[in-house]
Amino acid sequence: MATLLRVPEVATGSTEAVLTEWLVPENVAFEAGAAIAVLETDKAAVEVEAESGATILRRLVDGGSTVEVGAPIAVLGVPGEDVSAVLAELGNGVAAGTSAGQQLADGRPERIFASPLARKMMKEAGIPLDAVAGTGPNGRIVRKDVEAAIAQASKQITVIPEPAVPAPKTMAADAGAFEEIPHSRVRAVIASRLTASKQSVPHFYVRRTARIDDLLALRKQLNAVSPEKISVNDLVVRAVAVAHTAVPDANVIWTDEAMRRYRTVDIGVAIASARGLVTPVLRNVSSLSLSAISAQVRGFARQADEGRLLQRDLEGGTIAVSNLGMYGVDEFAAIINPPQSAILAVGAGKPAPTVVDGELTVATQLTLVLSVDHRAIDGSLAAQWMAALVTALEQPLRLVA
Repeated sequence: MATLLRVPEVATGSTEAVLTEWLVPENVAFEAGAAIAVLETDKAAVEVEAESGATILRRLVDGGSTVEVGAPIAVLGVPGEDVSAVLAELGNGVAAGTSAGQQLADGRPERIFASPLARKMMKEAGIPLDAVAGTGPNGRIVRKDVEAAIAQASKQITVIPEPAVPAPKTMAADAGAFEEIPHSRVRAVIASRLTASKQSVPHFYVRRTARIDDLLALRKQLNAVSPEKISVNDLVVRAVAVAHTAVPDANVIWTDEAMRRYRTVDIGVAIASARGLVTPVLRNVSSLSLSAISAQVRGFARQADEGRLLQRDLEGGTIAVSNLGMYGVDEFAAIINPPQSAILAVGAGKPAPTVVDGELTVATQLTLVLSVDHRAIDGSLAAQWMAALVTALEQPLRLVA
């Protein structure tokens, strides 16, 4: 039986994406797990995988279109199958070949289809449904249609200006004092999500420093024999897994119904790709060797640059690692990426005076700042976790045990 392929939620909280390209043509069979299309989100270009084998009988959306989460983009089935019944479910007379402005055969006005977000926006703006022309699949009204209608309505409002008062001359008012660079879609969505995270997630921060001279010495020895060059960041990721294993109550996320504690340690790794910041997730890091961690991170970086990260690569995890040490940053605090409950910000390792066994010496110090969701992890638990992390970094043989 023919079914509709709908846009998945490719990122937590996302409402829309851009269907950049179809990877499978119409009337060509594909298997379960095959990449069907590419959706561009604020994080990356994500391949949509087939849940089961089928054939694309009809595309409903062209490449380059903005599509809302849940919207139908194609009809799937077996070759030669009749799709009229499925198309009829979409309304707007698709099966009968009618246009959005026509009436149905019984003379009743045709139903107007709009996304839930578009309906909400129109209600708030006081705009009736029949006043907006839909440009979505089969005439469906989507967000951009409502935004255009609101913009058009605002142009028609007559405003009586107040008497002009000369403003004091400032540098910003001088011609050529600045330029305005329009926000990219990626930057706008990132800004929205970071703002939502800080507003809805009660952050608190735990700061520690770790002496990493032994860690650097171990890294040098490993790189002499490892098939993959191990970075300090790879070692930190492995240390996070050790800390999660030592303090399993920190391997959790908050949900409205319950605390969800995970049996495996899945860690997001922030990567500055050519397409923007992405945080793919390494699975079951406790079972991975350091060379395997390094290989996976490098592979994610290549996929991110090429826009070939899969949807599943960006999902899951309870914690992420963000490292700016390679840029010489001493320390910083990162914003949690929901639904994860923590993010570890890693600075640069630098020589600094320190007291060891009552004697002043110079050691390479690494500053670590843990941002924590207070709903899921309290202060004492975060402190225990940070202690376990520092121990793993300062006694690095724990990372290869």
